[in-house]
Amino acid sequence: MDHSDAIPMQRVAIVAGELSGDLLGAGLIRALARRHPGVRFEGIGGPGMRAAGLDSLYPLETLSVMGLVEVLRHLPRLLRVRNDLLERFSANPPDVFIGIDAPDFNLGLERRLRARGVRTVHYVSPSVWAWRQARIHGIARSVDRMLTLLPFEAAFYERHHVPVTFVGHPAADRFPMDVDVSAYRTALEVPDDAPVLAVLPGSRGGEMERIGPIFAETVARLRRAHPDLQVVAPMATAALRARFEVLLAAAGVTGGVNLIDGRSAEAMGAADVVLTASGTATLEAMLLKRPMVVAYRVAPATAWLVRHLRLLKTPYVALPNLLADEALVPEYIQDEATPAAMAQGVQRLLEDRGRAAAMQARFEELHQRLRRGADERAAEAVEHTVG
Repeated sequence: MDHSDAIPMQRVAIVAGELSGDLLGAGLIRALARRHPGVRFEGIGGPGMRAAGLDSLYPLETLSVMGLVEVLRHLPRLLRVRNDLLERFSANPPDVFIGIDAPDFNLGLERRLRARGVRTVHYVSPSVWAWRQARIHGIARSVDRMLTLLPFEAAFYERHHVPVTFVGHPAADRFPMDVDVSAYRTALEVPDDAPVLAVLPGSRGGEMERIGPIFAETVARLRRAHPDLQVVAPMATAALRARFEVLLAAAGVTGGVNLIDGRSAEAMGAADVVLTASGTATLEAMLLKRPMVVAYRVAPATAWLVRHLRLLKTPYVALPNLLADEALVPEYIQDEATPAAMAQGVQRLLEDRGRAAAMQARFEELHQRLRRGADERAAEAVEHTVG
């Protein structure tokens, strides 16, 4: 690819707020460095971005604060960091400022920098297309260009006349098109000839408390219907593993479940069917071409507000359904997320191979749509914004 027409960049400011953003930032830094030898990067990032060449002014953990109480407790420090970056990049403006995700931190910084004449790019759209759509007006004041991972996000920004580039999803570049299920099973020591279910009841404590019991009871029902069913359940933390063990025992599950630490992609890759909480795991399951059933529950008060204030603007929750714009995978949300319904959804996919194969074929199409060479496309969009 010829980059000779691009204006040479000398200094790029870039801020990521968590490890997923660090992964995106590392790929983008490498792509920009290939295009602009000698360019310097400074801001906030983690191990991946630092290894790629970022001078990180603060540890990544400075911004990795989850939950309202935690944010309030750390707010004075977060504001000091943001003000420091604002003054630093205003006094010595970079060619461009790139905020990666962390919208509560980055969009406010981007808006102030843009008002002072600094070009700004935001990488990873907030879920403004799904809820609180009025946020688009603040975003429009903050960014010279939005980079989105998903095509329907770009369409939303285009409708609101915000400059946008759909760059594709880096995970779609990372996951192979052809999935070697046998290799995944060998890695996890799962029999090749057994039916396998991967169960992912969420990666946070609140999720486990709301839907863990339902997932455990679903596993119990499926094990009764299919005594040879092998269940692999990757757990994000030791605490979640211990809690799910208790829930499985309470549901009467005494065998056939292998709880493992992490390794969620391997667990899903080894499975005939995936039962997962809504979230990023649905994207990975889709990229692994694994038929899936998706379930989710939020706190009752949150569900009431979303329903009565009509905050949710999309007909689906699961990412594969949003991408396909149809009910491609069964999703059971709130009161619909019952063990009976979820077990039935899994059984249909275990027993009807035609249904499962049709779902896998659509997953392959969606994978191709997201597989765009995200790092290079993001770098090209940044160049376009600067030039």
